[in-house]
Amino acid sequence: MDAPPAARAAMLNGPANNRNRCWTQSTLYLDPTKNLSAQLTGRDRRTGPGSRDEVQHPAGPSPVHHRLVQSTTARPRAPEMAALLPLAIAVLLLLSAAAAARRASPPPPTASPLAPALFVIGDSTSDVGTNNYLGTLARADREPYGRDFDTHRPTGRFSNGRIPVDYLAEKLGLPFVPPYLEQNMRSGAGGLTNISGMVQGVNYASAAAGIISSSGSDLGMHVSLTQQVQQVEDTYEQLSLALGEVAAADLFSRSVFFVSIGSNDFIHYYLRNVSGVQTRYLPWEFNRLLVNTMRQEIKNLYNINVRKVILMGLPPVGCAPHFLEEYGSQNGECIDYINNIVIEFNYALRYMSNEFIRQYPDSMITYCDTFEGSVDILNNRDLYGFVTTTDACCGLGKYGGLIMCVLPQMACSNASTHVWWDEFHPTDAVNRILADNVWSGQHTQMCHPLNLQDMVKPRK
Repeated sequence: MDAPPAARAAMLNGPANNRNRCWTQSTLYLDPTKNLSAQLTGRDRRTGPGSRDEVQHPAGPSPVHHRLVQSTTARPRAPEMAALLPLAIAVLLLLSAAAAARRASPPPPTASPLAPALFVIGDSTSDVGTNNYLGTLARADREPYGRDFDTHRPTGRFSNGRIPVDYLAEKLGLPFVPPYLEQNMRSGAGGLTNISGMVQGVNYASAAAGIISSSGSDLGMHVSLTQQVQQVEDTYEQLSLALGEVAAADLFSRSVFFVSIGSNDFIHYYLRNVSGVQTRYLPWEFNRLLVNTMRQEIKNLYNINVRKVILMGLPPVGCAPHFLEEYGSQNGECIDYINNIVIEFNYALRYMSNEFIRQYPDSMITYCDTFEGSVDILNNRDLYGFVTTTDACCGLGKYGGLIMCVLPQMACSNASTHVWWDEFHPTDAVNRILADNVWSGQHTQMCHPLNLQDMVKPRK
């Protein structure tokens, strides 16, 4: 059941301390006397019959569950960054003005785009500059990031060049989607919103963000999934005021919403055993919590007339150079313990998306298996022209996974021969392949039940 109009208006136009919670991120400490799930996910809502966001639980653990419970290999070393965090954030904030000026130069839109707009929700896999405006270590507004981008300058994208949403925007005939916080900065006096900069899409994605609100807080500020959905709701309200509610509803129903988030809930939360989460949740139980929260937020989007959603699964996180280094991989073997958890999450996410479509037949949710598409690249590197599938182009230590990419001198000369750009993120070359798969399944059929090209194809 949807929220009554008065309640929804209060949510969209509530106090600033509710609407701007992205400025108050901190490490999460759990209160055992309160609802644990609500504390983890950041939305303390009633769930169940008659509530705004009734949670649908998957039928049960997938067959992978049994492997996960038995797979209890060595835990990683937890880096201690607390002492360096204040100084590092202070330095980054001094550079924010310069970083904000180095925006991407988008390609001109086509006369008749295949969708009116592209809205993006996610983490560093789809952040195009949100974190440039936040006090955080998770920023890509410095060289060598962006060296192979259209402008050959850093923009906030965690890659040497483009990321998947850039290629998808181009295929849709749309310009590159600007960050939501950048649009807010361009608002006129009196809080008037730059509507012209929003009608073709907004990117809300924030590096280090997770489905759980505090995932990634060890790096500083970020905008979590819940907060990003709240920003989407604010955008809908602003467009309704400017264009009229009928026009705003029509725009959202025909637009594409791209959602790519979840890795940080493992990288910065579960695998680090924050607040002893591993003693409270088995891997499959934790995945169920994440997917139920994801469903809740998809339903919130549905309530504001979002119908076309690209839901990205997680990549093989256990193959990232960071974890090859941290878990002591001898010859570049992926960490099965981590990848098994990711497979479990993807299984539950796909199940949830199928069930959502059954419950809401007018929704068009497509699940895209990033894991499958990435493994195809790793297993067929020669076919795709890659020389190495284990070593990051930019980094230090074995596999380049010891520390993050911070200096141009740390980067290789030709990123196109590498699968990994830094310790966690793929190169532009990989992003192009994955985008091609999301669009049409050109290399691997990643998306189910249909590709993005079929989703936006005009219906006769």
